[in-house]
Amino acid sequence: MPVVPLADLSSLDLSTPLVSKAGIYAQLKQSGRFALLDGILHIDLEDDLVVAYKDVRADEWWAEDHIPGSPIFPGALMIEAAAQACSFDFYQRKPEAREQFCGFTGIENTRFRSSVLPPSRFVIAGRVRRVRRSLFHYDLQGFVDGNVVFEVGIKGMVIPLTTNA
Repeated sequence: MPVVPLADLSSLDLSTPLVSKAGIYAQLKQSGRFALLDGILHIDLEDDLVVAYKDVRADEWWAEDHIPGSPIFPGALMIEAAAQACSFDFYQRKPEAREQFCGFTGIENTRFRSSVLPPSRFVIAGRVRRVRRSLFHYDLQGFVDGNVVFEVGIKGMVIPLTTNA
């Protein structure tokens, strides 16, 4: 059965990021290898839409071992990248939460429809299903070359950061 896209990507400028990787991770707490997003392409708080991307490359840390000689971008990293797009969007809606960590608390209806191979631009479109003071729920899709390759529902919440002694 054909998938209905969450966003009309052809109506958006997918070549020019609105927010750079540095701008994303000035707000998100992930860093290093887990700073997965390369940019935010579109954000519309009234239309409940966020569009982000990750440029999938063959020289990334996971590529040598997943799968040797023929790297496939791991599904777990697709989910993490989608969760980071949700967190960034949530922080735009709830700026008072920015000093806290947004962690995902659940995934649902996950489907991998095609492999994501380097080099490719993995575009993530997310629509808000529900946002509250400290909770969120988004539906997301991943696209490569305009085709839906991934779908997931992500639930998350604000988690106060603590230090372990």
